[in-house]
Amino acid sequence: MKIASIVGARPQFIKLAPLVRALHSQASSKLSKNRQHIIIHTGQHYDYEMNKVFFDQLEIPKPDYNLEVGSGPHGWQTGMMLRRTEAVLIDEKPGFVLVFGDTNSTLAGALAATKLHTAVAHVESGLRSYNRRMPEEINRIMTDRCSDVLFCPTENAVKNLIKEGVSNVIQEGKLTKLDAIESLPVDQNTPFAINVGDIMYDAVFFGLDIAETKSNILDRLRLEPKKYYLATIHRADNTDDRKRLKSILDSFEEISADYPVIFPVHPRTKKNMLAFNLFRSPSTELQVIDPVSYFDMLILEKNAKKILTDSGGMQKEAYFFQVPCVTLRDETEWVETQEDGYNILTGADKEKICAAALSPARLESSPSMPFGDGRTAERIVRVLSRLQHE
Repeated sequence: MKIASIVGARPQFIKLAPLVRALHSQASSKLSKNRQHIIIHTGQHYDYEMNKVFFDQLEIPKPDYNLEVGSGPHGWQTGMMLRRTEAVLIDEKPGFVLVFGDTNSTLAGALAATKLHTAVAHVESGLRSYNRRMPEEINRIMTDRCSDVLFCPTENAVKNLIKEGVSNVIQEGKLTKLDAIESLPVDQNTPFAINVGDIMYDAVFFGLDIAETKSNILDRLRLEPKKYYLATIHRADNTDDRKRLKSILDSFEEISADYPVIFPVHPRTKKNMLAFNLFRSPSTELQVIDPVSYFDMLILEKNAKKILTDSGGMQKEAYFFQVPCVTLRDETEWVETQEDGYNILTGADKEKICAAALSPARLESSPSMPFGDGRTAERIVRVLSRLQHE
């Protein structure tokens, strides 16, 4: 059975990497032979630091297709992805389409497959922020509605799907044991949810091993561990609203009086900072820098005093590294990161951001780690292998 993985944005490349390794490690699996796994890149992210560098560094095979859609309004972008993805799927005729996360690429891939009556497996299913103003929330909900296999990263994700009417849940939503998959009652003709753990957990620690030998980002920026803050902004709610963006940037400047704030600027954020006349010139205290590689980012995250971000992925990575996180949003789909005191939500309120960043963190000695055991990709491959024999 041929599988098509559809990706288009930085977080999806990261999630794809452990899956590729798991497929290739199973030399006897039909999934790893005879071009039975193809990669379709929508082109949602297209500059080097947001795109090709990840394929280079994570040793992901060159995509079989690059649809080169590029950026644009949500409806236009999703529509172009849908149109071009459909043409590829008609030609390739995969048995399963695998989509990741919550981007426009995710939704376009799921819709294209569903329209062609091709089975869809959604990696990172069941997440909910309950903020329908977020494009990502709409993408998640609609992708889950289209999916035949709902690969959930946590028990909370499974519970969200149950509340929405998904009744076929494997092992009551608990993390599925690897050696139990061959005997599970799975059937691709009936949509089902299964907790396989978080594939980002697989990716982060594999990447960290490489990063610690290859990255010299701390030396390049003249940083000492735990003596700087790391900040990122990219979500439309923050970048497209001048008042919110100014409040966040003002908070970064105030926090930088304590320790330097390292601020790799997302292309969309930089564009709006310039349009709103909010661009800050780089300084020793607030270091506004270009986007960095995945390995450099892992090193920056692991060694930061605190992380300030609106990224879902960075909330989790902070939690994995036991680094306190200040989330520049009013809600989070990763509610697990709030356990044990590792994540505080502040929205774009300057006073709340500064208070959360500058106050001592109140942490449990060890986080409860509800994201699995780092073998999520193996579980996904085993489930898909099982389904191809059904």
